[in-house]
Amino acid sequence: MAREFLSWKRASRGRPFNFLDFSKGEGEVVTGDMPDEQDTRTQEQLDSRELLAVNTLGQLAKHPRVGALRRFITGWYLSYLSADNTRGIPESGPQERLSTTGDNLPNVIQYLKEQHPDRLAMILHRLTQRVPRLEKVGAEVMPDGKLLLQIKDAPFEKPVMAKFASDGTLKMLAYLTLLHDPEPPQLIGIEEPENQLHPRLLPELAEECRSAAAASQLMVTTHSPFFVNSLRPQEAWVIYRDEKGFTQARRASLMTGIIEFMDAGAMLGQLWMEGHFEVGDPLINSGAEKRPNAGRKSPPN
Repeated sequence: MAREFLSWKRASRGRPFNFLDFSKGEGEVVTGDMPDEQDTRTQEQLDSRELLAVNTLGQLAKHPRVGALRRFITGWYLSYLSADNTRGIPESGPQERLSTTGDNLPNVIQYLKEQHPDRLAMILHRLTQRVPRLEKVGAEVMPDGKLLLQIKDAPFEKPVMAKFASDGTLKMLAYLTLLHDPEPPQLIGIEEPENQLHPRLLPELAEECRSAAAASQLMVTTHSPFFVNSLRPQEAWVIYRDEKGFTQARRASLMTGIIEFMDAGAMLGQLWMEGHFEVGDPLINSGAEKRPNAGRKSPPN
């Protein structure tokens, strides 16, 4: 790590100062929960310049402010859910949080059933609203100690194992379980939730994400206009690379004409597909295609 520092200011109008400043594995830090610019700085050296000072010092009780940042970062949840991973048959035993791949979904269902039955009932109710004829979902402990996730459709007498359920059913169940975690992560990242889901379910999922954002910071990447159609322009950022190859982000609400078009009834995903976004279109930005709205009149007033 070439350089790593943390800044802090004691008052809303105060000048920030570095209470942790490390370069190539060594540096100084101010201890305590309320560091002050005049406090004594302790010299520290890490075992390797490859280590992060935040991770190393954040494990010590004398650095509570650094520890708070470390806990925040290590508590991030980055989703790489896939339907195939949820079809496994893990060892039984309740687990509080869904893994990044979703392979412990049966364990989380077991935990919710035992500790938060009302939350599980709400999750399953929302799932049955989105999956036709779905009746219930359960996790059953088998004689060999494995945990079997079972899904029952209303027309049939017996449930089926999760490995026979549709990708969309399992993916939606996993997302609902994640977004309605009784103790959600402080930051949730979801990559391309449209994979394996019916396009008509994406507006519903977008609304679930918006509700979950009241308790967690939520970041979702998507290439689906159906998902984007359900977003407000203030909620959508376009990620693109500039002429020098660096990644940039621009909020959709700051692009020319977007607010006016939406006030006139347009949907954000449609505007994206019609080329009204100023950046991020691979064909237009590569020169392979002219911007569709070039030369058009201004957005309606």
